[in-house]
Amino acid sequence: MNHKSIYRYFLVRLIAFGSLLLTIALANILSESATAATRTFRVSSISELQSRINSALPGDQIIVVNGVYNANGPIRVAPQGTDARRIVISAETTGGVEIAGAVGFDLEAPASYVTIKGFKFTHAIGTVQVRSGASHCRLTRNVFELKGEGRYLLVSGDDCEIDHNTFQNKSTVGPMFSIHGPGTSGMAQRTWVHHNLFQNFTDIKRNGGESLQIGLSGKSLTDADSLVEHNLFLKCNGENETISNKSGANVYRYNTFRDSIGELTLRHGNHCTVYGNFFFNTHGLRFFGDDHKIYSNYFEACDPAIQVGNGDTIIPPGQLTGHDQPERVRVLFNTLINNVKSVVMPGRADGLGAVDLVFANNIIQSDSGTIMNLSGGPLVRARFEGNITWGAAPNGDLPIAGARRINPQLSRDSAGVFRLSSTSPAIDASVGAYPEVAVDIDGQTRSEKRGIMDAGADEFSRGQIINRPLTMANVGPYAP
Repeated sequence: MNHKSIYRYFLVRLIAFGSLLLTIALANILSESATAATRTFRVSSISELQSRINSALPGDQIIVVNGVYNANGPIRVAPQGTDARRIVISAETTGGVEIAGAVGFDLEAPASYVTIKGFKFTHAIGTVQVRSGASHCRLTRNVFELKGEGRYLLVSGDDCEIDHNTFQNKSTVGPMFSIHGPGTSGMAQRTWVHHNLFQNFTDIKRNGGESLQIGLSGKSLTDADSLVEHNLFLKCNGENETISNKSGANVYRYNTFRDSIGELTLRHGNHCTVYGNFFFNTHGLRFFGDDHKIYSNYFEACDPAIQVGNGDTIIPPGQLTGHDQPERVRVLFNTLINNVKSVVMPGRADGLGAVDLVFANNIIQSDSGTIMNLSGGPLVRARFEGNITWGAAPNGDLPIAGARRINPQLSRDSAGVFRLSSTSPAIDASVGAYPEVAVDIDGQTRSEKRGIMDAGADEFSRGQIINRPLTMANVGPYAP
């Protein structure tokens, strides 16, 4: 064998040996990953739980054996999972573990990709939180029924998911659930709040009784980009604001509000979107601020249904605690049925009213009160078009040119919602171009085949209804 042949022989063997080493290394990595992803620990005491949390690795599952546990110090959570391998801390069975005592879970930096699942919290109030610096954490299928004054849950970390929980039976000052953020002006980013049940908040007869609060006055010029969807608010009477929006660029869609003295209030902040929500026997929706889009919502038996804010300042430069004059708010394609008061603007001393309000393609049907009373403050450059009114209630301040008085031929469906019949004059009756109105109350795509959308919240269709009024079977720890 000549020297060239020897060289080739050893080169081939070297390459083969290198491939073998690489294969072994990859196998070890995959084996370690599989091991890390499947480590499961069962604990039966708070001290054992804390120890396992402290040493948790990505993919760990920590299961708390069913029972009642008293926590006298915060259960600190700071480990870091990954998107593919979350750290899950769960009850043995949903609702089978009660955390009582003085404190609860405290998720702090640098915690990430951690899930808290299936617990019932009955300990002292104001101790469950996701702090700034924690991120991508999830609280799911828990019950919050805490004791004392303060809030049930505070989220200040980014990219958190709060879903399928029940917040209930509160009668003390403090919101059920608040979303804040770092410092005096920062907001938690991209919080996803969905499929939760908020119920039975007794009137505290003062401020501080919100079921859901997103932001504060001092944070109201900061965008939060929260998404609040598929939640049920039932008998939420803590104060007049069931949801208090005090930050920007939040989306509220596909929620149901029932039998509550509260309202969804865009109290502070700009650029929020509200669509596809059901309001039954509540105080409906109130707004201040700029550039909100409110469309495809359904209001029935509310008092009032829609309240146009009468501003007392312009922010900036006005104080952030003021009522910012609404500017360029678009109220479009909503359906309002038999509300005590349909659309109002209340009076205010030296009220500034609203500027560039657009009220278009809504259906308002009522036999009581007045359909529209906006006498509380000035309206500057308001536009009314394409609306349909019906019933014994007079149009009031709704301009004749902005509405037709004609029977929209609505009929109540099996879910109790009035929708268009096949012969309704609201079909293909909208006026103007409103491209933001992409879906109707059913969650169906608005028809573009005919080039003109239907007036009101419902686009007539025989397609599958995606969004209906929520019931308790659709939300909370045991919902699908």
